[in-house]
Amino acid sequence: MSHGPVRELTADQLGIGVEAATASHASNRPDEPEIKLDDPLVIEALWLLDRFGGVIYTGPPGTGKSWQASKVANAVTNGDTTRVRYVQFHPSYQYEDFMQGFRPLKDGSGFRLEDGHFIEMCDKAAGDPGNKYVLVIDELSRGDAARVFGEALTYLEKSKRGLPFRLASGEEKRVPDNLLILATMNPLDRGVDEVDAAFGRRFAQVAVEPNRNTLQEFMEENGLAAPLADGLLRFFDFINKRALTTPQAAVGHVFFRDASDEDSLRAVWDYQLRFHLKKAFQLEEQEYREVQGRWQSIFSYQRTKDGESEALPVGEEEESEQA
Repeated sequence: MSHGPVRELTADQLGIGVEAATASHASNRPDEPEIKLDDPLVIEALWLLDRFGGVIYTGPPGTGKSWQASKVANAVTNGDTTRVRYVQFHPSYQYEDFMQGFRPLKDGSGFRLEDGHFIEMCDKAAGDPGNKYVLVIDELSRGDAARVFGEALTYLEKSKRGLPFRLASGEEKRVPDNLLILATMNPLDRGVDEVDAAFGRRFAQVAVEPNRNTLQEFMEENGLAAPLADGLLRFFDFINKRALTTPQAAVGHVFFRDASDEDSLRAVWDYQLRFHLKKAFQLEEQEYREVQGRWQSIFSYQRTKDGESEALPVGEEEESEQA
């Protein structure tokens, strides 16, 4: 036994807590393991990056696109956060934010020309050719690619890496081979056509779809009771089949990452899912009512005296409870 006081360390102090996870833009679950270089996700990404220089993860909400990009970035850089940069595009994002532009001085005395995220990462990678650097762009389709990248858009191509191009200021720069770009986008965003035109022949695209097997893993890990788990799988299959004709209705497995009991599962609907699906079926009220009924059927069971569950038809659950 120690004769001195025992030092207590938090998960964040040990580098495994929420703070460390969110710093890498990954999951905020402290116990979630990192993926390694021999993981299939990383192997695929490295193979594509070697040929294209960039990968776009595309898929509906809740499929883990940002998670996948952050995990790959972490594995490629061996957890060195100084070699990874995260940015998120939005409709007002522009060249001055990403490439180079004037920034106001803190004392209000004027402006100074400063490099943006992309040029900073280009310089870092060029100065350290023995290591890979990664730029992760979330919501790629939310920005205007031509306006944000400017002339550099051409030099993202693998065959043009290392060739000089000029910034608006006249300064000459190059995109080094060891700067890798990972991006995410929703294929239903308004700017997808512009992204396809700009990046279609420059970057590889990887579809990230709702995954039934991953959902099952989540439910097993969280200990979701069998009747609820079976009902959730039926709903998951139903809504994503319906998404073949109404793509906006696709529901990713990540929506249910923390569903462990009836209350937490109901909370997914009450605070997230119903808004997503209401928007998807905003012009089809009858369709939405059917979806709503299918969701309620997840909970249409009652407990018998010996602890087993007995299924009830949709709508009889409330009657049983009242009785």
